[in-house]
Amino acid sequence: MKRTLFSKEHELYREAFTTFLDREVVPNQQKWETEGQVSAEVWRKAGEYGFLCPWVDDAYGGSGADFIYSVVTIEAMAHRCLAAPNFRLHERIAVPYLDRFGTAEQKRRWLPGCVTGETITAIAMTEPTAGSDLAGIRTRAVRDGDGYLINGQKTFISNGQICNLVIVACKTDPEADPPHRGISLFVVEEGTEGFQKGRNLEKIGRHASDTAELWFENCRVDRTNLLGEEGQGFYYLMENLQEERLVTSLASQAGAEWAIEHTVEYCQGREVFGRPVSKFQNTRFTLAEAATQVQLGRTFLDRLVEAHMAGESIEMETSMAKWWVTDMHFRVVNECMQFFGGYGYMKEYPISKAFTDSRVESIFAGSNEVMKSIIAKRMGL
Repeated sequence: MKRTLFSKEHELYREAFTTFLDREVVPNQQKWETEGQVSAEVWRKAGEYGFLCPWVDDAYGGSGADFIYSVVTIEAMAHRCLAAPNFRLHERIAVPYLDRFGTAEQKRRWLPGCVTGETITAIAMTEPTAGSDLAGIRTRAVRDGDGYLINGQKTFISNGQICNLVIVACKTDPEADPPHRGISLFVVEEGTEGFQKGRNLEKIGRHASDTAELWFENCRVDRTNLLGEEGQGFYYLMENLQEERLVTSLASQAGAEWAIEHTVEYCQGREVFGRPVSKFQNTRFTLAEAATQVQLGRTFLDRLVEAHMAGESIEMETSMAKWWVTDMHFRVVNECMQFFGGYGYMKEYPISKAFTDSRVESIFAGSNEVMKSIIAKRMGL
């Protein structure tokens, strides 16, 4: 089906961005996978070419571009089986908090660097004892003169090693009832005394996308580093999660599309028992079923993108998309991988990377079980 989201300008942007990926990212991917982190230089190059946060207002260095430009970058990376650099986290998950809830002064202070790639962001919510249950976080921020002292630990933080600015969810009122009313957001910059990065965590996939533990020990930040109002952090997080779940779904959707295209090409060229694998009934039926699921996901997501851009409240629908599309993504990649036989289990074959990379999508942005709980609640159950 013909998609109607993209204008001529969007397609020109796609062409430029894919050229950038093929020149600056794809050739370095294996090196970064081995090292466990991309170079900061590729972030600066992306910023130089205008590929980071183009939606930021031109007053802060952006172009005021619409959401579709981010859809283009997310899809282009997934269609190349690229999990890093983690531009998706930076421009559509972390930086929007600065833009939506920051003061004019905070925007002038931080947004230009986010656009140029000199500032690389992360967001620290998850803790060793609190994942999807944000109300259960233990990291504390206590008022201290004209600032705050932060103490606590965060884990599984994407961009945790390479970031130089992190948005941290803290408890400012541990006695709040209900507990989520006591959460606030703070911006902590690299080099702040008491802020330390732990080891780069070893994952089963997404090796080039660094993930770290973060430690805060009497980490003092000025009151101007409070993002928005004290005690409103949970509501800010909930407001942004609609978009976070949408972009997670978009990445999974494009990843499933890549898997089918890659597998069809492989099956057409590989012969077993004297004929192409693509001519066996099991191959044809399995891939036909997978292609149908992928098309259903694409149709649903394009409609959600339009609704999101129109300012509609689609929390229930993005929760539906997030669990269904990410589950579909992993299922499709798993089925596709089977057609590669033993080769599919080899690291040198991209389908094996797609398999390990796709597993975490059902955990990102709130686990899929939490998504189903949200849907059930909206249904009155």
